[in-house]
Amino acid sequence: MNSVQAEWPRAHSSQLVSLHLCTMKQFLLCSLLLLSVFTNAQTKAFRFAFISDTHIGSPNGPAEDDLRRTVADINSMDDIAFVVLTGDITELGTNRELAVAKRILDSLNKPYHIIPGNHDTGWSESGGLSFNQTFGDDKFYFKHNGVHFIGCASGPYVRMSDGHVPRHAVNWMQTTLKKIGKKEPVIFLNHYPLDNGLDNWYEIIDMLKTKNTILALCGHGHSNRPVKAEDIPAVMGRSNLRAKESEGGYNLVDVTKDSVTFTERKPFSKTEKKWTGVAVKLQQYNKAQSYPRPDFAVHQKYPQVKAAWTYQSAANVISTPALLQNKLVVFGNQNGLVEALDVTSGKKRWAFQTGGPIFSSPAVQNDNLVFGSADGFVYCLNSAGKLRWKYKTEAAVLGSPHIENGVVYIGGSDHHFRALNLENGELVFDFAELGGPIVSKPVIAGNVLLFGAWDKFLYAYDWQQKKLLWKWSNGTSVINYSPAACIPVVKDGVVYIVAPDRYLSAIDLLSGQTLWRTKEATVRESIGISEDGKLVYGKTMQDTVAAFYTNKQGPQLAWKMHVGFGYEHVPSMLVEKDGNVFFGTKNGVVYSILPATQQIAWAYKIDNSMVNTVNVITGNKLIASTMDGKVCLLQTVALPAASTHQPQNNNNHQNN
Repeated sequence: MNSVQAEWPRAHSSQLVSLHLCTMKQFLLCSLLLLSVFTNAQTKAFRFAFISDTHIGSPNGPAEDDLRRTVADINSMDDIAFVVLTGDITELGTNRELAVAKRILDSLNKPYHIIPGNHDTGWSESGGLSFNQTFGDDKFYFKHNGVHFIGCASGPYVRMSDGHVPRHAVNWMQTTLKKIGKKEPVIFLNHYPLDNGLDNWYEIIDMLKTKNTILALCGHGHSNRPVKAEDIPAVMGRSNLRAKESEGGYNLVDVTKDSVTFTERKPFSKTEKKWTGVAVKLQQYNKAQSYPRPDFAVHQKYPQVKAAWTYQSAANVISTPALLQNKLVVFGNQNGLVEALDVTSGKKRWAFQTGGPIFSSPAVQNDNLVFGSADGFVYCLNSAGKLRWKYKTEAAVLGSPHIENGVVYIGGSDHHFRALNLENGELVFDFAELGGPIVSKPVIAGNVLLFGAWDKFLYAYDWQQKKLLWKWSNGTSVINYSPAACIPVVKDGVVYIVAPDRYLSAIDLLSGQTLWRTKEATVRESIGISEDGKLVYGKTMQDTVAAFYTNKQGPQLAWKMHVGFGYEHVPSMLVEKDGNVFFGTKNGVVYSILPATQQIAWAYKIDNSMVNTVNVITGNKLIASTMDGKVCLLQTVALPAASTHQPQNNNNHQNN
């Protein structure tokens, strides 16, 4: 019996109450102390370095020196637990740039976790495969002192588009988040901010809100600032580049149990500036608060168009599906899988696995299906999905084939353009005078083979004489402005092409001389030609389709039609069939317009990501695919007379 217990029988009742209350206070205090110890064990303070937008290979400054300075500075500090890098590691995602970045980053004496940005994947000569091979993956997950860190790629891959968290990464995130407790803190890292600059931002945010996401980190904007991610705290980190200053910089991030604070650090002068902080607390997201989400009301506006079926692939689809023997819809995805669907039902009939992502739109002839893969091979399958032959190149094959007279014409990332025998895959000719990769599809006009490359040039090659006729440049010194993503169109000895410089250019087919150029409509990488060859179509970068007369004399605008698709920059071609012009947009909408009257026939929204060039079967049936991996068969249906939609006259177009 202790002394307190011995005194109890003689204690006054008020003393008993007082002692009881004191004991209770001691108990509560002990409990709180234990809880505090437990909490601190879960959120022990730590510091990490946050680097973004290093742009190794950039022509605008000493990016390599800036990164070396940052690495050396981080190595000089003992209190940094690890380093995270949120994309745009390189300027163009080339193998050389990636190797340089890896060599510098491997000199860190701390672990680092890295994801790609749009510059690493959008112009990548490997379709992003080299990033994975160089750094191990395009996503990461780890746990440090009780905090879960999740980072993933956000594209776009190979095609100009909005940012897009790849479908395979979305699936991975769903699986990863299921392993995390609802109250455990999560920090998410992405190159893009979680807003509508990322076309599936809402899907990512909705997933993160199922957990205690205390912070989202991003780069892309090259500046230190808080950013919006609905009600998830979010911070953008500066570029590591010095730009117009004397030195670059990065961020030191301090995590405690109640805050995350950001300090900008200059690696050469060692100066520091604390600039923002975020409170750490259990996130209680307001479910009553509504935020913008993609609008599918267009389905009610145009009820005459329906999806006969829609198939969701497990990875991004960034190519145009082919129709094989009028029975199978065939396409490849970013996981390197070729899938064949029944054209009537959309059911999968077979699949074929390659060793790398597929961005090549397959070409068909008879029982042959030909495409390229980032694994470096050109493949030929039969209609049952069995390999007939494959041809090995020296790098990824992102270009799409054209088949004519038993010959496959296709370009690759090894700076070669080849012709292969369709029957056996043997080499017919090899043109090896390119300065960059090919990602588009060639066009044949008589004896002239036309194709662009990411080296600033459009090439004309005589496939009969096997010699270069000419190469044409739009005059830019910037590789990103190359006429590389657009499929040219040809009429009466004139080649028409558009590039990211926003000009429509007319070039003489025989000489390669520029006939005329116009920026009147600001078309970008997307072109088409009318069935009668009298008009060249282009999507402008804001809401409008423009039509120019085909001619040698000079640019002559036929009409401009306000379609209302918003800001637009994706390289999806326009296709005319049976009096309708079909095209897709960056926000998942397929349009059919009537050029004769400049009216919208119909529109259909598949999802909220880029629509690839559509495969038009007839004037009322087409196959469409989106970057998010959806493939569908769209067709118009007859409606009762009372409910038939009447296209509205568009008063915003101009007739010239």
